[in-house]
Amino acid sequence: MPYTPDLDRLLTPGARFTDAHGAYLMEVHPVGDIVLPTGQVVGCDPLVRPEAEPFTVTVPPGRHPARAWVAAVLREDAEVDRRVAALELVISEAPTVRWEPAVAGDQDVAALGPDDYFGYGVDAGAGTLADPTALAALESWDEDRVEEVFIPAEPPASQVPGLITAVLDESTGANVVTVTTGWGDGCYGTWIGRAADGSVTSFVTDFMVVPE
Repeated sequence: MPYTPDLDRLLTPGARFTDAHGAYLMEVHPVGDIVLPTGQVVGCDPLVRPEAEPFTVTVPPGRHPARAWVAAVLREDAEVDRRVAALELVISEAPTVRWEPAVAGDQDVAALGPDDYFGYGVDAGAGTLADPTALAALESWDEDRVEEVFIPAEPPASQVPGLITAVLDESTGANVVTVTTGWGDGCYGTWIGRAADGSVTSFVTDFMVVPE
């Protein structure tokens, strides 16, 4: 079986993880709806690779709520840092009974080793789960406009590091919600939750903040 993080524990408000450096206390924060005109979902660093392929699993088009799972980093029980541990796109409130890797294009889970996973590369410290409609619009933006909207000189005050929301396609309302990806650049995997009847409950990108 390929690598799957312990998402049931990670996605629990108040869950506490510890390592040699201190403790990590999980918080959950709504970050608004993500509009999916096509029902397709792309996980990517939208500032670097908005042309990334969508995942093969699709969902009902429409507005779906998103949540950021933030780890308050504690040293001697005092908060010293905040990091986004996961970004979740909620499709259904039904209980999740299993998780599977989200794959794009011709990725084949059977080709993965026990510690391997598919992920998207991050070079600008930002991650999103968005519809291809919004990301296609972003591709047409020039660098100055991208920086002005997504890398503002004064980031908005938020409990969620790097939270920016922008509507990219006025005709459909398709938007991009970005958060800071954990400790920064890297390769981050996304997993799909399934209910007992097999329907999709959520997409979750794990930014690998908390210890296993």
